[in-house]
Amino acid sequence: MEIGGFQILKTEGKARRGVFQTAHGAVQTPVFMNVGTAGAIKGAVDAFDLKALGCQVELSNTYHLHVRPGDAIVRQLGGLHRFMRWDGPMLTDSGGFQVFSLASLRKIKEEGVFFNSHVDGRKIFMGPEESMRIQSNLGSDIAMAFDECIENPAPYEYVQASCARTTRWLERCKAELARLNSLPDTVNPQQLLFGINQGGTYDDLRIQHMHEIAALDLPGYAIGGLAVGESTETMYHILDVVLPHAPAHKPRYLMGVGTPSNIIEGVARGVDFFDCVMPTRNARHGHLFTWDGIMNIHNAKYQVDDRPIEEGCGCPTCQKFSRAYVRHLLKAGEMLSQRLLVQHNLWFYNNLMVKIRDAIEAGQFEQFRAQYSEKLAKRI
Repeated sequence: MEIGGFQILKTEGKARRGVFQTAHGAVQTPVFMNVGTAGAIKGAVDAFDLKALGCQVELSNTYHLHVRPGDAIVRQLGGLHRFMRWDGPMLTDSGGFQVFSLASLRKIKEEGVFFNSHVDGRKIFMGPEESMRIQSNLGSDIAMAFDECIENPAPYEYVQASCARTTRWLERCKAELARLNSLPDTVNPQQLLFGINQGGTYDDLRIQHMHEIAALDLPGYAIGGLAVGESTETMYHILDVVLPHAPAHKPRYLMGVGTPSNIIEGVARGVDFFDCVMPTRNARHGHLFTWDGIMNIHNAKYQVDDRPIEEGCGCPTCQKFSRAYVRHLLKAGEMLSQRLLVQHNLWFYNNLMVKIRDAIEAGQFEQFRAQYSEKLAKRI
């Protein structure tokens, strides 16, 4: 399959089992991308650990790497794959969400966004061309378009104007990435661009915007601007409304989502790619995902519990250590606790995707959904 090609192998209802080709290998979908914001997974997990944990796609952050160490430095060192020693597919987000989350420091104009660095306060300008240049320097396989991520709810007129600007920015991203990919010294000349659908919580704007960006015929499309304050029901509603208008033969990526239950429900609606900091962030606070629901390892009942976090789990932590030990490490503030807990949650998420793919292949996804969608959200 050519780079950027997407093949749907099996469907069940709206759920899709596919394969997407990148310059650094094929991605089996549905897939959960493991978030290594600054070129590392928080919790002392490196690229070699990621491989052992079943990660397919590593995701890093354009804004954070631009600020530190600087994308020019990463480029000088051979690109982000070589820098962090990850040899599989990689996605970089555009920096748009970080601009949104740094709202107090930003000023949005047609050419791009002016804002202050969260590290040292220096002024930074980022627009579509800058975002593409940074991502080209990083050399990821999938570069995300630079967009404006707005909070929900937002006034209709503002969202409408924002969607139009995001489309104009996307056209500029496409032109600039094509130029960068044609240069003789580009880190990854086969870098692919995914567009991002916006429109807040307005059905008509979501649909209209999807039609506009679909016309640009990009290798993939993301649904952005969700999981930023709206209810889960609203998020599912937007997916139900907009996904029928997304190109059927291109991968669909739901950005920043979410819980195991969100993922199962997203797959049921036709989503192929997911990412979220939840498994790592929750792990660092002692909240662990299991097939019986969510465990809080802080609970006193685990103080002398010699069993692994989850019996039968194949993760390195469960293979070697007890609940009592990881609880002790967390309570004692030992750095090792972060590594062991994060490894368990990432293994769980990556294994969840294996089970989802297997279920679709076997024509048993609805059965799987009925069994686990609610169960995985429960607290033990």
